[in-house]
Amino acid sequence: MTDQSQSEAPRRTGLERFFGGSPTGVVIRLVLLSLVVGFVMSVFGISPQSVIRGAVDLFRDALRDGFGAFRSIGAYILTGAALVVPIWLIIRLTKAR
Repeated sequence: MTDQSQSEAPRRTGLERFFGGSPTGVVIRLVLLSLVVGFVMSVFGISPQSVIRGAVDLFRDALRDGFGAFRSIGAYILTGAALVVPIWLIIRLTKAR
């Protein structure tokens, strides 16, 4: 195989590179996959609205619980500091002599 035969490979257009193949073929595969997933979702009683609502609730809960975790961490730091800082200060003062 020569360098010339490698350069003769068909060049993919920007649209083909974006889609990862022939745009028509990709669209057909996406439609078929969407049909199967939609059917399975309907069998289990899942609607697009419930999926979106669940994602929004998940995000909202993660933010709420995440900030709650920071609040708990702050409380732990203050509680620990009430014991650690005085002990550290006493040790520092006794070593300074």
